[in-house]
Formats: sequence, structure tokens, C-alpha cells
Amino acid sequence: MSDLRDHEAELVHLLERLGRRTRFAEVMADRSRGLGVRLDKRSTTLSPQPRLEGAIVRAWGGERWVEAATSDLSASGTGNAAEVLDRQLEKASGGHDPPGESATTRGERTEEPAQPMRDMDPEEMIGLAKDAFGWATAVPGIRDTQVHVGWTDQERFYLNSAGARCFQRLSRVIAGVAPLAFENGRVEFDFLSEGGIGGREQLRFLTEEKVTHLAKGTLELLHAKAPPAGEMTVLLDPSVAGTMAHESFGHGTEADQFLRDRSYLKPLLGETLGPDTLTIVDDGAYPGGWGTIYFDDEGHPGQKTVLVDRGRFVGALHDRETAAAYRTKATGNTRRADFLSRAFVRMTNTYVEPGDWTLDELVREAKDGVLLERATSGIEDPQGGQMQLKVKKGRKIENGQLTDLVTSMALSGKVLDFLRATRGISRRADFELGPGYCGKGHTDLLPAGTGGTYLLSTAVVGTA
Repeated sequence: MSDLRDHEAELVHLLERLGRRTRFAEVMADRSRGLGVRLDKRSTTLSPQPRLEGAIVRAWGGERWVEAATSDLSASGTGNAAEVLDRQLEKASGGHDPPGESATTRGERTEEPAQPMRDMDPEEMIGLAKDAFGWATAVPGIRDTQVHVGWTDQERFYLNSAGARCFQRLSRVIAGVAPLAFENGRVEFDFLSEGGIGGREQLRFLTEEKVTHLAKGTLELLHAKAPPAGEMTVLLDPSVAGTMAHESFGHGTEADQFLRDRSYLKPLLGETLGPDTLTIVDDGAYPGGWGTIYFDDEGHPGQKTVLVDRGRFVGALHDRETAAAYRTKATGNTRRADFLSRAFVRMTNTYVEPGDWTLDELVREAKDGVLLERATSGIEDPQGGQMQLKVKKGRKIENGQLTDLVTSMALSGKVLDFLRATRGISRRADFELGPGYCGKGHTDLLPAGTGGTYLLSTAVVGTA
């Protein structure tokens, strides 16, 4: 099977040509394809992902970076990209070396799933979606169900003039089910979504038992009570804890925000912001994670970066430029959405490390409050330090017991107040890492995993 390494000679020649005019050049070749199925009672949509192939070339112009992209990886196409950069570099004079250390990583990661999704016939994907649809709508009262199943195969091949050579092939699989119920003009749904790097094994969660249970949970939401409102004790489930970590300590620790003075966390590096039970990390090397990468788009290995270590804010996410500014190392978090997009400091898999409480112990410790379940979205204010998380449902906690089911709600407040109020985190047995997408810039969406275990704190809650 051909891959991007077949174009290595053209890419190396491009770098050699640019080397006559610049102190550093790099190229990232990118190829992806995929397929998605979406199904409900009205339609079945098969959506092939357009095959994307090309390369982005970046060179140091003495004072700033210059870039050129091409969708033609032949000698002619890469030569045209070199000509564009030649003209820009010809105007540069003097200057200094590029900021930060150039990666010298050399490696290949091409693990092949035992059952690749690309070998799954589209009709088989549609059949799987129809099975999930049938299981859900077989539950009396479920009038419709939305199902999606999709996969993406991606290759990235990075080379630079410092000797780095990194090739990776990633296969991402995602699926979700959302049964819908209608009663007296009210519409409710619950949902289940999982995804990660691998093959068909990522779809094992789509069982009749789980989908039926989910559908019954949707019907229960038709009769759920309104959530409580005000400042109170809150218990976050793993998906909500992960969204909190992503919004509260993910974006705020992307160090390009430090350079722009757009992060409230910048002056707090080194300070204690929470209890010694709280550790938050970004882990690009998490095995099988939805946001896992083997190498970033500056040639650095994907790796685990501790952001909060036992309550102390100890680290940020860096590319070569921010690492130079803060006299540290790049953390493997430089990511492009594709070869036509800018490189930004981006998260991979951001999560709260497990603690040592059981869920029952946390509920008893809460005494009175609310359990928030099924994160649906989150927003953050990287300058002001505020956050808001929305969830699909929850349960009241009364006298140390889980009681009434409640409908969707929002959690809001100051991140630092929330972290300092953390009272307990549950054990690894509860750990979940879920799939999502994160934007930065205009439309630069990237797969980003979020997760954790149950986390107990205090915040303001109200109807979403």
C-alpha cells in the first residue's frame, strides 16, 4: 500500500533547495480519508470524507516564518511551493536563528488495527447503525433515534533541515446514539458516544443492552424534575470533569496565549491552585486515546505533560517558539488541522488524574447538592478565568444519597474558586476518556479527548 513516504525524495529535495536561502525549513505532508454514516427515521446519509492530500512548507525568513502549501506532491508541485518561498526568502536580509530548538526526532508509528474500519463495507456500517436504531426504537415511547458511525485514516510525514523524520498513520473511529422521546410537546434525548484510535473494536460499546438502557433513560427524562439553582456542592461525572479540565486548564495553558497576554493563568505558574489530590494532565501519548498523536507537527513526540501536580500549577503546553520564550522544552502540542491550516499550540487528551475515593464515599461527603452527568458543551474565558459547562442531566444529592433525576443544567463560576473547593476525586475504576473536537482560530477543528473520574467541588448551578 502506497503512503506519503513514497514522496520522500521530492520532500528532501525541497528542503535542500530551501536550505540555500534559510537557516531552517520544514515540511509536513498530510493525507486523510474517511467515511461516515448518519441515520434517523427520515434518512440515511453516507458521507465519504473527501480524500485530502498535500503538504505545508515552512521556512525561517530571518525575522518571521513564511509558509506555502501545495496539493501536488510531485516534483513539479513541491517545486512550485519552493519557488513561492524562494521569492519571500529573497526579500529577507540578516535576522537571527529561528526561536527555540529544532526537533531532531526520527521515528515511524504505523500500528495497523486488527480489523481496520476501511475494510468495513459501507452497507455493513449502515447495518450497524440500523441495529442501534432498531434497539432504541423498540423501546415503547422512543419515536426516533439519531445514530452516527464514522472513521478517518490519516497519515502525516514530517521532515526538517535539522534531521527530523517522523511518519505516523492514525485510524480514528467514533460512534454515537441519541434516542428521542416526545410527550405533550416536550422533547427529550439522552446520548452515548465513544471513540478512539483503532479499528472495529472501538464499536464494541454499541450493544443491544447499552442502547436499550440508554433509550429507557431518555423516557425517564420526560418526567425529570427541574435542576436546583444557586451555589451548591457539585459532583461531576467523568465526562463533565474532563470538560472542566479542557476548558479551565486546557486553553488557559496553551502557552501562545501566554505570549499574547490572553491567559489569566500566566502569572500563576508555580502557585498552588487546588488541594494535593488534584492533578490535571494533557497526554498526547495516551494509548488509543481519541486525541492521541505519535508526533506533533513540529516533529516532537506526543507526550504526557503535567499541568497541575497535586494542586500546584507546574506546566503549560508549548511549541518551539513559546518554549524559547519561557526557557523550557516543547511539549509535543503543535498541531495543524490539515496541511492548509495554521500551526497552533493545541491540546491532545486532557483529563483529571484519578484519586482514591469511591463514588459512594463522594456522594456521602457531598451530603446535599447535585450530580452532573453527560457533558454537552463548555466555554471558557481565558483572560477572566470564568467557565461554564452544560450537561444533559443529573441527580439530586440529599442527605448523602442520590435521589431525583433532573434535566439539563449549567455549571458556572471562577475556575480558581472551583479548583480550590475540590474535596475529592474517585478511583481509576471510574476513569473514562471520551471523544470531542476543539477549535482554535476560525474553523481549525481537531480531535481532542477529555476525561477523568468523579470530582467533588462547589459551583453555581442553574437551568441550561
